[in-house]
Amino acid sequence: MKLVECVPNFSEGRREEVVNQIVAEITKVPGVKLLDKEMDPDHNRSVITFVAPPEAAVEAAFNATKKAAELIDLNKHKGAHPRIGATDVIPFVPLKDITVEECVELAHKLAKRIADELNIPVYLYEEAATRPERKDLAWIRKGEFEGLREAIKTDPDRKPDYGPSELHPTAGATVVGVRKFLIAYNVNLGTNDLKIAKKIARRVRAKHGGLSAVKALGFELPNRGIVQVSMNLVDFEKSPVYLAFELVKLLAERYGVPVIGSEIVGLIPQKALTQVADFYLRLEDFKDDQILENKLGYDNPVEEFVTELSLPTPTPGGGAASALSLALSYALLSMVAGLTLKSKKYEGAWDIAKEVQNRAYAGIKKALELMKEDTEAFNEVMESFKLPKNTEEEKKARKEAIQKALKKATDVPLRTMEAAFDTTGDLKALLEHGNKNAISDVGVAALQARAAYDGAKMNVLINLGSIKDEEFVKSIRSKLDEMDSTFYKDIEEVVEGVKKELG
Repeated sequence: MKLVECVPNFSEGRREEVVNQIVAEITKVPGVKLLDKEMDPDHNRSVITFVAPPEAAVEAAFNATKKAAELIDLNKHKGAHPRIGATDVIPFVPLKDITVEECVELAHKLAKRIADELNIPVYLYEEAATRPERKDLAWIRKGEFEGLREAIKTDPDRKPDYGPSELHPTAGATVVGVRKFLIAYNVNLGTNDLKIAKKIARRVRAKHGGLSAVKALGFELPNRGIVQVSMNLVDFEKSPVYLAFELVKLLAERYGVPVIGSEIVGLIPQKALTQVADFYLRLEDFKDDQILENKLGYDNPVEEFVTELSLPTPTPGGGAASALSLALSYALLSMVAGLTLKSKKYEGAWDIAKEVQNRAYAGIKKALELMKEDTEAFNEVMESFKLPKNTEEEKKARKEAIQKALKKATDVPLRTMEAAFDTTGDLKALLEHGNKNAISDVGVAALQARAAYDGAKMNVLINLGSIKDEEFVKSIRSKLDEMDSTFYKDIEEVVEGVKKELG
């Protein structure tokens, strides 16, 4: 599967509630895996790292940019880090089975969408740059938000690649690009003299004869009363972490200043840390396969789950498998809705498809949570049976704990049934309005929803048989009968409709 890393930087590092809302827009997109969230109050900047398939990465990055434009006003923003936008920069990094060229296409697609739909001007940088000077992010950010506000209107060299030659009044401009894996590495100095940090940064960066793949700036950290040499290692194989650290330390010693610590912002490849270990420990013939973690786990999470499911242990079991079927149903709904949205032929159904897609996004997330909850709930049942029963008091407490755990173990698959029940309206909508080239996928989605419903129902019924609360049992059975009366009819209608379309 093709995977892209995306590392958007936002001009907000002090209000966590704002950053969390932006992150929520990223994580609601199916296929996105959030890897890291870093906030820096001195820089007043946050860096979010996620991986996703290409289309999902574009969708998540756009959603985040839109939310940031709503919540961040650069006219009120102050911080140490240079910036021109609420969403300042969005780099794509080819991660797995995808080329730089394909990532450049993604950058153009995202840039155009941001410009067209949000009216935010966009510049392309690094591998996506349309002009040689724009490979350099620092050149694009020259003058920052305040300086670019006038320059973009009058200087043809500052004309954006996409969008108007005028900054968005509060969100500014955004830079989108493609680059190699970048390590954000900072070295903190035991002084509050900013001039020293700036002098060291100048000597370290490639632009002034320093390390070939390093960009560096000197910053003040007022909250800590120190200064920092902040570096971007744009190619850690050419300019490794240990070399950047040693050069900063050497230059600091010249000024009689100690290095008091260093930090990695965001994520770092394991290979970069192996380089550090190799350098300082003077390792001989060390290989990556000597690292214990590299020998553990599965490359494929589906294989991992199926293997775990196959083991002779009570969990995960049928409830988790049913929730997985639910996730697959929602995933297919999302796919067919997306294919409908991509086809001009179905423009009249785009509003319907978008609504289905949004509900499918939420449904996938809910189903995956139910997989986890089902295992946890049954584990609680098993733990309750292990409680002591030596005294009458212990026996009573144990019985109550068992009944409580059984009710919870009933509730989880019941919610899986309810979620499967909720798919029927969207299945019907896509049967009628969806892209006909994917009509078989609508049928498979319906079958997966039915498997989820039936499987979850079996788990509900087996738990009801051990619950002593007659009113509780009666109310659940009544709810099952009520859902059954329409669910099976609706699913059968969709399946037969698909068969008819297929001939």
